[in-house]
Amino acid sequence: MAIKVFIVEDEPMIIEVLKAYLEKANYEVEWSENGKEGLERIKSTNPDFIILDLMLPDMPGEEICKQIRQTSDTPIMMLTAKTQEEDRIEGIVIGADDYVTKPFSPREVIVRMEAILRRTNTLNKMDVFSFNDKELVIDIKKKEVTLEGEWVALTPIEYNLLVAMAKYPGRVFSRADLLTGIQDDGFYEGYERSVDVHIKNLRKKIEKDTKHPKYIVTVFGMGYKFGGKRDASYSS
Repeated sequence: MAIKVFIVEDEPMIIEVLKAYLEKANYEVEWSENGKEGLERIKSTNPDFIILDLMLPDMPGEEICKQIRQTSDTPIMMLTAKTQEEDRIEGIVIGADDYVTKPFSPREVIVRMEAILRRTNTLNKMDVFSFNDKELVIDIKKKEVTLEGEWVALTPIEYNLLVAMAKYPGRVFSRADLLTGIQDDGFYEGYERSVDVHIKNLRKKIEKDTKHPKYIVTVFGMGYKFGGKRDASYSS
């Protein structure tokens, strides 16, 4: 099931840029250019993350944030041209999880958003991830992986590596990132190149062509990334 992001922003260009970057990272995106409409649609669609402009034409973003916080703890990132420290403090006080000033980097917005999602455990609440029209399915509750409907026998290390990357398609992970990310699960061999061995074994099990992998992709000089396209929805 894809993570849903709702954008409330009155500048169409900003919406288009954020939408393009978010969808490329396999997020489901909805938006509104109007504060009141955005507030109603947020209540009805129940998104996993909200990106909220503060300077909207019909109502202040701060008021929208306050109303959302009366009934929901959905993470909120505020976007604004306001740069004063007092404005940033007010945003956090009324319930925002982060505060980004314009102009901003869309990549930074996504990185900061995912950091918040990790803290709020939204990604970890997802039970099932599916990719490429359900070709590859990862069931977090059962700790099972299927490829084209067939069960794949993975070692605990291989499974943890796969899940660590699959939660963030397109993100480049260094070997050190992968070691750090899964050593809480009991894996740490003291040197980064050990990751390569496990990656090689994982590819043999989930890639049709290990020389041209589409799921576990090498980023030369940097590490690895997950190349699968997350499905917009999944029902078991």
